[in-house]
Amino acid sequence: MKAWIRRLGPAIIVMVLIFIASATPGSELPRFGFWDIFVKKGGHMLGYALLTAAYFHALNNGRSITRFQLIVAVCLAILYAATDEWHQSFTPGRTSSIRDVCIDAVGGFIGLALWCLIRNRLSRHKAPRSRQVAVARNHQV
Repeated sequence: MKAWIRRLGPAIIVMVLIFIASATPGSELPRFGFWDIFVKKGGHMLGYALLTAAYFHALNNGRSITRFQLIVAVCLAILYAATDEWHQSFTPGRTSSIRDVCIDAVGGFIGLALWCLIRNRLSRHKAPRSRQVAVARNHQV
């Protein structure tokens, strides 16, 4: 049970947060003046960057990265973006937009690229376990 929560928990949390944000009526959304469009569309990108990374985390489970996992993670995020826009169309003062789905997709690709970059950088700094054992054996007296 704990492994299931560790793998899927981040995706579920991000999905719930996106759902709550989409259910917020337009009249209750904060306004940011000149920066409004940048903050709100940036929020879309950030949310879906996190969601795509969380989906990839659930699919990958610490194994080698495969193209299939990358594609499925992005597709799941885009599917969730489309259903979320549909959900948003029922929220007072809000509209759904294919443009927002595209912005969400861009955020998903960025999130996945950053996830892979960070993971690769971290794995380069760790010596493989077999190499650590071999080095330790060579240094024993």
